Amino acid sequence: MSRLLRRWAPRSAAVGIRAWRGVAASGASAVVLAVAPLTAGSSPPSPPPLWPGTVPALAVPAGSAPASPGPASPGPASPGPASPGSGPQQIVLPDLAVIEPQGLSAGRVARLGKLRGVTDVLAVDGAAIKVRGHQVNVIGVDPQRFRSWTPLATASDQRLWAALAAGEFASSSSARHLLHLHAGTSYQLAGASRLDLAYGGAAAFGIAGVDVVVNTGASVTLGLIHNVAALISAPGVAMPALKHEVRALIGPGGKLVSLREPQLPVDAATSSGKPSNYIELFRESAARYCPGMSWTVLAAIGQIESGDGANTGPSSAGAEGPMQFLPSTWQEWGITAFGEPGPPNVMDPYDAVPSAARLLCAAGAGTPAGLARAIFAYNHADWYVTEVLALARQYARVYG
Repeated sequence: MSRLLRRWAPRSAAVGIRAWRGVAASGASAVVLAVAPLTAGSSPPSPPPLWPGTVPALAVPAGSAPASPGPASPGPASPGPASPGSGPQQIVLPDLAVIEPQGLSAGRVARLGKLRGVTDVLAVDGAAIKVRGHQVNVIGVDPQRFRSWTPLATASDQRLWAALAAGEFASSSSARHLLHLHAGTSYQLAGASRLDLAYGGAAAFGIAGVDVVVNTGASVTLGLIHNVAALISAPGVAMPALKHEVRALIGPGGKLVSLREPQLPVDAATSSGKPSNYIELFRESAARYCPGMSWTVLAAIGQIESGDGANTGPSSAGAEGPMQFLPSTWQEWGITAFGEPGPPNVMDPYDAVPSAARLLCAAGAGTPAGLARAIFAYNHADWYVTEVLALARQYARVYG
């Protein structure tokens, strides 16, 4: 078996993102772990926000529309941590944002969750408020629910989520520098009412235009617009169809923002050489054995299943190798590739990765419409599809 060298990145032992048969992705290290041998150099750039552009609704001053205190909006429940000190149970990939300056009613939020193909909906409060003399955009969230919708590195930061749950506020890195914020220091937030809150720290929340995040209790006190925006996860629905269904439900007033851009990259070119690291192996395997499928899907599956060979099993179900094949599945789909000697070897990444590409392609991964269905065929769980697509998009943003 040929070995792929790797550059290791630290893995947080406290992270609790669910994974099937293998090791879960861990924060920002999830992207780095797949790369090897990678000589020492600059770190990959941080993924840009999932929400492009600014958020028009948040320009409305706090208190200009009534905030509706009460329970979280109805609709499909977003699995979240059992407590602020535990890790996220899964990552939810937002596909579309609905922004309504007057606020979405609880009934509309519930109906959004019942649209065809929608797997999850999260509504957030928001408005523009003053902090240290600057007007900033703030959203009010239930920390346990919102955590699962943030980028992996942020979702893994237990200290941050414990601080939000305890009534502190968080910010983007740019807002921290603009406002000269220091962790543990209290600052006055001025909306419809004034509120002194301790600063809990900075993080990337995946939503461009959001400067400050508070919990729902602070949201009510500040008079933020209730349900000013809703995030929608519908990984198996084409964007035009999703927008059409949402627009028909909310009417002409709201703004729809696609969160799927950019599309996952597809490489058509192949080389005659043998891949020297996992990224090259994912690219070559996708191009050769599943034209039309993005290599980032293989990268995400390899990371979630085994940490790119860090935990090859066997699992409790008997799955083995870097792509975690069950023996019966390997018997049907395992192939020898890239000049490896002998019969197909489930432990050999040069055999396992192209075999996974072949299986996925047979299930429809070679077309955008069939991708989510193919990932579901790899592991029959909706949360798994969401996590694979979320991590694939992070690979796309970092490595192109």
